[in-house]
Amino acid sequence: MWSKGIEPFLRLDPGAIWRHFKGETFAFKMICIYLVFEYVRPQSIMPQFDIIPWSQTFIILSAIGLLVEKKKVLTSDPATKWMLLFFVAILICSYTAYFPEYSWNRLINFYSWLIIYFLIINIVNTRERLIIFLIIFFLASFKLSLFGAKTWAMRGFSFTSWGMMGPPGFFQNSGELAIQMIIFTFLSYQFIQIIKNWISRNLYIALLLLLPMTGFMTIMASSSRGGQLAFLIAAAFYFKSKINFTNLTAAVLVGVLFWNLMPEEQMQRFEQMGEDESSQQRLLYWENGIEMWKENKWAGVGYYNFQPYFEKNYPEDILSYKGAELPHNIFIQILTDLGLVGMIPYLFLIKNTFLKHRKRNEGTMTHEFANGFNAAIIGFYIAGQFVSVVYYPFMWIHLAFVVCIRNISSRYSSPAVA
Repeated sequence: MWSKGIEPFLRLDPGAIWRHFKGETFAFKMICIYLVFEYVRPQSIMPQFDIIPWSQTFIILSAIGLLVEKKKVLTSDPATKWMLLFFVAILICSYTAYFPEYSWNRLINFYSWLIIYFLIINIVNTRERLIIFLIIFFLASFKLSLFGAKTWAMRGFSFTSWGMMGPPGFFQNSGELAIQMIIFTFLSYQFIQIIKNWISRNLYIALLLLLPMTGFMTIMASSSRGGQLAFLIAAAFYFKSKINFTNLTAAVLVGVLFWNLMPEEQMQRFEQMGEDESSQQRLLYWENGIEMWKENKWAGVGYYNFQPYFEKNYPEDILSYKGAELPHNIFIQILTDLGLVGMIPYLFLIKNTFLKHRKRNEGTMTHEFANGFNAAIIGFYIAGQFVSVVYYPFMWIHLAFVVCIRNISSRYSSPAVA
């Protein structure tokens, strides 16, 4: 198994993990702290500390740390090529945009993820670093899931029209919070299955209840139809792909809880899908978005130009909102923003977000993580059919994790030690 040599990490030995972290490089420490500030956002929770751009500061510090490292080996992966080509597509479509000022003012919405992706894949390059980085990711997400589960329980598992709000930032709206919880739920469940033979039964049960269970509860509390539908489809993929007693038990439990905890008001919202005003507005965005693309097939209407273009050309299709929103669909967002110039590299990036689940890789890190990571990203793509989250962290951080896993696994020639 790939656990050889990192048993203390799989036992979740806090002393061993902390000692290793203290001896790590400056770059690794900074990228870990960045993850905390991006996901937990303590600067938003305690405004008195919001005096500098914390996340950007730690990105810069991790970049400096990587530059000054003497024995660094830069990671090579096909996904990096497609990330760069996607950025080139954004630059081209910003230049040809109907409203270029909208495009140029929002370049940071992608190139920041390009930089973060590059830093993560080149800093998180050992098994020990990957496990520590994952643990931090889980703890940061657990902060969100615990709040969501606790809030839902305190309101009697009842329905609210606004769902569940996260901290200011990428996870503030209920739909985006639900996506993060989908990713967190499947990744944490998979990780717990990997380490279950290294930890006590009591700790195993506690981790299941604290991590994936609170993630599931927050999804339920979110009142996000897209998020809940995405979770069910991703769960079906996960449990079908890896059938064993534990997963079958978990699948039955999830089904029972989903059915019994779903508020009646939320069930009614599912029944009204396609008929309520929110659904009607989305359908108008999608229908007109396809027309936009047909008229501008190669370069779209321009990077981040959907809103001003929609308001100018389809004002009669803006219902009760003050102005047009983004198209509420990641693929229509790409097609209208970037046309085929952007969609082609984006599709190749999608391909690279999946880990190959092959028998020949059995026993390797890639094989062990594949099912959970693939279910998580499927959940993102399904939920992404109802929200505009192309330039949110979900896909880009996930891609960075996948590239790290692939490259760390490839360093070990034998599955017995990989």
